[in-house]
Amino acid sequence: MTNVAVLNMQGKKVGEMELNDAVFNRPVNSGLMHQAVVLYLASQRRGTHATKTRAQVSGGGKKPWSQKGSGRARVGSSRNPVWRAGGVAFGPHPRSYGFIMPKKQRRIALASALSDKLQNKSLIVLDELNLNAPKTKDMIQVLKALEVNDVLLVIDGVNENVIKSARNIVGIETVTTQSVNTYNVLNHKKVIITKAAVAQLEEVLVNA
Repeated sequence: MTNVAVLNMQGKKVGEMELNDAVFNRPVNSGLMHQAVVLYLASQRRGTHATKTRAQVSGGGKKPWSQKGSGRARVGSSRNPVWRAGGVAFGPHPRSYGFIMPKKQRRIALASALSDKLQNKSLIVLDELNLNAPKTKDMIQVLKALEVNDVLLVIDGVNENVIKSARNIVGIETVTTQSVNTYNVLNHKKVIITKAAVAQLEEVLVNA
């Protein structure tokens, strides 16, 4: 077990917490982290690009001229890919860029990313993160107290006040433990996580 300081929203130490080494202090598997990031980015692609083949463009039903005797090259349709306004021979078509990555590998990748943040002293544990109202000003004060400006906030459940207070601040992203992934952990310099969120992640990732 690894002990880390627990801070409050004013940036003051209020205690310590033991983190499970199987989740927060395991050997970093950079290969699986890379694969998880590629999977995330590939899944974000819409894949709606499309071109028309010679069967889909209009016209071209009639053979332009006789096969022999005209002195011109033989051609069967004016909509073949060689001609202007013809079909596209090997153009893109709608597809999914996602691929399958086993759940266990995805969990190991996430645990590796969290371990990397802890080892680089980029993980901050808060006792709680609660705001009375959705105010950007209040969230900015919390971030100033913690001395961070490019951070991923990991909370244990949907908290509208926290989410709405942080969504207009550049460099800040808020996720729940159900939606956190390797990409958004690595995409920020710091990770702020609540004690409740730590418990939830350890429950899911401890056997990864």
